[in-house]
Amino acid sequence: MTLSDNDRQIATFTMLAHGIVHWFELAIPIFLVVWLEAFDVSVSLVGLIVALGYAPFGLGALPAGLLADRYGPKRLILVCLVGMSAAFATLAFAPSIYAVAASLLGWGILASIYHPAGLALISTGVEDRGTIFAWHGIAGNVGIALGPFATATLLLAFEWRVVAVMLAVPGLLACLYGLHLEFDPTAATAAEDAAAAGSRSRSAVVANTRSLFASSFLLVFVVVTFVGLYYRGVLTYLPELLHGLPAMDGVEPPVGLEELSLGDYFYVGLLVAGMAGQYVAGKLTNRVAVARGLIVTFVALGVLAVAFVPVASMGLGVILLYCAVLGFSLFAIEPFYQEAVAVYTPPDTRGLSYGYTYLGMFGLGTLSISFGGFLIDYVTVAAFFAVLSVIALIGAAVGGRLLIAPSYSATQGPETPSTD
Repeated sequence: MTLSDNDRQIATFTMLAHGIVHWFELAIPIFLVVWLEAFDVSVSLVGLIVALGYAPFGLGALPAGLLADRYGPKRLILVCLVGMSAAFATLAFAPSIYAVAASLLGWGILASIYHPAGLALISTGVEDRGTIFAWHGIAGNVGIALGPFATATLLLAFEWRVVAVMLAVPGLLACLYGLHLEFDPTAATAAEDAAAAGSRSRSAVVANTRSLFASSFLLVFVVVTFVGLYYRGVLTYLPELLHGLPAMDGVEPPVGLEELSLGDYFYVGLLVAGMAGQYVAGKLTNRVAVARGLIVTFVALGVLAVAFVPVASMGLGVILLYCAVLGFSLFAIEPFYQEAVAVYTPPDTRGLSYGYTYLGMFGLGTLSISFGGFLIDYVTVAAFFAVLSVIALIGAAVGGRLLIAPSYSATQGPETPSTD
């Protein structure tokens, strides 16, 4: 299927913004390692600070979704890009770990705008939704990979405060580019649905919320929350855990790169592998029931969680392979839950739906950061990964229930999917 000009414009805009959001997001775990030394604090305290920064990334998604339905997504995404860049740059002036927390809090509030606005834009403005979701996910993974890669590399040559300012520049450039793009944000939506999406009274929001959570969307919300718990736990602490592996200590860095952390680059390799997972899963959403995709991916993540401890004692080749498979699986689940929102909700509540989705993903999901820091500091790494495995298996069980739940058709109303 050839993409229309409108599809291409929306794809370009959302892919660029999505990459920038995750560019910032995944730079933070690399800084976490630096802040441990710079401020002489414990892993659990820094984990709590990062969690407080990440929390509004999800908690703000609900009001952002409402604003996207009322005012349109493009304006909000542009505000998001400028605001994230400004908040991240303020890290350069942080005199303490608590000032870092304030900067991260500001970043999280502004970053929360993107996902409900961007995904609502794709779901209502794009005809070839599966393809654009796939490419949108890959763009996010480009940011996810380049953010920590650029951060780790720049830290070899610059002080961390300077690096924070340098990382803010791409967000401002993306905003300037987005100002020149023009597209129809409701091109793929029926006229009556587009009109309904344009107005939101408080009573309508309450009514739509009740309707959503009385439908199959409740299961989608639970699934996404468990994705968030796993995602946040793994991606926040994996750089620090990889640093401490015996196999990493035995590698002599090249001359001139004595400060190179091999663990950081294995982490980036994991994120790069996630691009393939995004693409494959995005294409599969057009061929496989989203609930089946969720179940299979959750089970794989559960197995991978319990495999970390034995793999950690093996050689570099095995660890690298493990990181690649984990990255592929971790990001393969994203197109499935994004498509699930589009399948199980009506178009006129799409912004609200994605708002709740990312409240669960990035809001409630941050609970695994503070709890994970406690487990790593005061229990064992094995206990941390055992909890992640249980989270994944519960997610798979909820996905099984979603398999027989009624879906939504924009033209025919709720439908019960085939269980063939």
